[in-house]
Amino acid sequence: MRLFRRARWLLLALLISVFPAFLHAQIVISVGFAPPELPVYEQPFCPQANWMWVPGYWAYGEGDYYWVPGAWVQAPYEGALWTPYYWDWYGGRYRFHRGYWGRHVGYYGGVDYGFGYGGIGFTGGEWRGNEFAYNTAVMRVNERVIHTTYNDPASVQRNTIANRSRVSYSGGPGGIQHAATPGERVADRDQHTAPTSLQTHHEETAKADKSAYAKANGGHPQNAVAAKPLGEEKHVAAAAPKTEARPETRTAPKAEARPEARSEPRAAPQSHASPAQRAAPPQHAAPQQHAAPEQHAAPQQHAAPEQHAAPQQHAAPEQHAAPQQHAAPEKESNPRGI
Repeated sequence: MRLFRRARWLLLALLISVFPAFLHAQIVISVGFAPPELPVYEQPFCPQANWMWVPGYWAYGEGDYYWVPGAWVQAPYEGALWTPYYWDWYGGRYRFHRGYWGRHVGYYGGVDYGFGYGGIGFTGGEWRGNEFAYNTAVMRVNERVIHTTYNDPASVQRNTIANRSRVSYSGGPGGIQHAATPGERVADRDQHTAPTSLQTHHEETAKADKSAYAKANGGHPQNAVAAKPLGEEKHVAAAAPKTEARPETRTAPKAEARPEARSEPRAAPQSHASPAQRAAPPQHAAPQQHAAPEQHAAPQQHAAPEQHAAPQQHAAPEQHAAPQQHAAPEKESNPRGI
């Protein structure tokens, strides 16, 4: 009996030790003073289908809060939804919880970031198969490019927690008072995916920007949203090598040292000396003797006029067969070889 009790207490102690670790696994830092209010900004238009909006947030580094601009990010996989970063108050300090990707949107402190993140879940859209449908009641979408949309303002009102003071943290003095709903708790237990490398780089870039810190901007950052969607510049750079490959195709004309090949047909006028040979049969009636020169090279054909003793009559064909007159095409081939 005692052994059973000891085992029960041991199991209970193990669960107590594991449960808080699970709840606070996303906590990465705690600060002694509250983050600034959320700035007011306008969302840029969605660039293309299946891109998700990641709202801006206050991060901490170098002894101060700095603003990470909101941005459009391509979903890492079909069905992925983003749970935002958030701050909460616990034990007199403010803790930072990192965001993540998952099949459902989990708890993010009830903070109203706008654009579908009203404090409870996400009302900015939903996945329909392999396409994401955008709720145009809160999401800015270019419907000439993206055709999978709908409009549902009622869902936005049901899941928005009033936050007139733009408080950026949950709990504590002056913070948002919102306990996690059953659905948000279930989403917390889903399989999560860490922020993409582009998101991490985006945060590091904001951290290196001195104007992003609250001490420099008074809690009102100038760049509240990213100028371009994350990863757009990378896609443009990847397409560049395709255009740079064209010079290789332009070098192909060098392989067209075909002017030499074209000069061979032009050497054929030497074989056009055959008109003289064809003129010979009426006089000598010996076409069989001239058939052999047609098979042999041009020098043997020129030997024939010596046998017929008619160089004066055949002098004109020799002038027309002169390669000097046909050398002009060879000069024309030089520019093509350049």
